[in-house]
Amino acid sequence: MSLESELISSCCRGDSLAWDEFFALHYAPTARFIFQLSPEFSKEDAEEICQEVFLSVIKNLSSFHGASQLQTWIFRIASNKARDFREKQHAAKRGGGKVPLSLHAEDPETGMTLDVPGNFPEPGEILANAESAQQVGVALEQLNQPCREVIHLRYFADLSYEEISRELELNQKTVSSRLSKCLDQLEKNLLLIFAREKKASFPV
Repeated sequence: MSLESELISSCCRGDSLAWDEFFALHYAPTARFIFQLSPEFSKEDAEEICQEVFLSVIKNLSSFHGASQLQTWIFRIASNKARDFREKQHAAKRGGGKVPLSLHAEDPETGMTLDVPGNFPEPGEILANAESAQQVGVALEQLNQPCREVIHLRYFADLSYEEISRELELNQKTVSSRLSKCLDQLEKNLLLIFAREKKASFPV
């Protein structure tokens, strides 16, 4: 039995120390993952969603049978909870409710890396400040769902190509090709965003 399986078994038996270890391993990475899912999320939004995620994890951990990595399973729950939260935000906004949006959210030291191609700023430069992180979030939102999913799994969940292949039920060659095309599109989106902002800053 692997260490992860032993930890899960201990949690399911109600071992409080095991749950402490479980949260120490997975809570912070999940919160960072959620924060990067939408440029509309503030740190408080991410924390609220993360709490919902782990309530679901606590209730359903016994149903996890190792078909994917544990962190991937948690991130899938997080993606669903984040989508539901965002839909509620939009519904409230359409209905005239006041939805707090963080337009200049602080970068919570995500440590995210994007191996974007071409003559493009280094990942550290892109995420050097809140504005840059916001731009990355906007650019990701403009991608289609398959692209967002493969980028999230590779760079936020830090899965290998083999693990992504199993998760998406695709061969590794397809994963590599899709990721390359999606990163190209992400770069184009970011360049357009940077160009628009530069034009706005220096009107003719």
